[in-house]
Amino acid sequence: MINESALLESKTLRHSVLERTDVLDRVKALSLLPDGMHVTTAMVAAYFEVGLTAIRSLVLDHRAELEANGYHVLTGSELSSFKELSGIQSRSASLALFSRRAVLNVAMLLRDSEVARQVRVYLLDMEYLARTQPVDNSVHREAVPLEDPLDDRIDQRITAILGKTVVPMFNVLIATSGEHRRELIELRQDIENVERRLCWHHKRLSILEGEAPADSVRHNLKAMTWQAFEHHVAELLRRDGCTDVVVRKAHTDRGIDITARTADGRTVAVQCKNRSGRWTVPSADMQKFAGAARAIDRVDIALFVATCNFSSEAQTVADLSGVVTVNRDDLETWSAGARLKALR
Repeated sequence: MINESALLESKTLRHSVLERTDVLDRVKALSLLPDGMHVTTAMVAAYFEVGLTAIRSLVLDHRAELEANGYHVLTGSELSSFKELSGIQSRSASLALFSRRAVLNVAMLLRDSEVARQVRVYLLDMEYLARTQPVDNSVHREAVPLEDPLDDRIDQRITAILGKTVVPMFNVLIATSGEHRRELIELRQDIENVERRLCWHHKRLSILEGEAPADSVRHNLKAMTWQAFEHHVAELLRRDGCTDVVVRKAHTDRGIDITARTADGRTVAVQCKNRSGRWTVPSADMQKFAGAARAIDRVDIALFVATCNFSSEAQTVADLSGVVTVNRDDLETWSAGARLKALR
């Protein structure tokens, strides 16, 4: 069992558990701004029962890491738009916002807070339980068979085992081991290279059969109705080891089209947009989904999958709220056989 103090020292270990934002509410209720996605510096300080100076000092020391996890300072027109959308009344020229992911990041860095310590303990307890549960390595797959379906099933099974058991094990070993650290990192890289080679192997077989996989995938996606697209994404989730995959009915989805659970127990919510041409996902759609996934359902992983690209405003909202965006190019790569990194 890893001691909670390890999170204070290891950035790798912190990164490996950042999706478990539900831990925050299990330790203590986290109040959010009216947008249902963010908190201010004062609200973070109140949650951890420390002074504003402690949070501001922590941001100074770890700003790059926090920004990578959703910390953002709004100014100018961006701040005005946010005030209008969220109903916040403030005369300040800037406003620092923390996403739930960034608040969890603070919990793993803040030393002099009993609440932060409880979050770290609870977080590692959950991670320990998830890693010690038996892993189902079966692969759910209903794809078009290749020339040698037996070899293909074996390769897919090996890929699933590497991604769901071996690589996470190396992540923990690297995070907690001072001795032989370089050797462990090199071994993990070797395992990940094997996984990439297997994906390349599948693509190469498709080329030898006479059709470029990218062209085939693109054609198939364009031909799908929105209902077929949702079921396609659901099958991709199953292929990557997710269980309890459910495609919700349109009139009851509340902005979430698919729900699922990863092999290690994390909850997943997916919004699907099947659009073509030069259409891009607008920020309003992203705000609706982020609010449903983060404020209402409070899932661990929020995926917005689209057959087009995202507007810059929508991408900004996604970054602030911790939503993982899967655009047209990402979707084609995922559909061609590569595993989605967010589900690992």
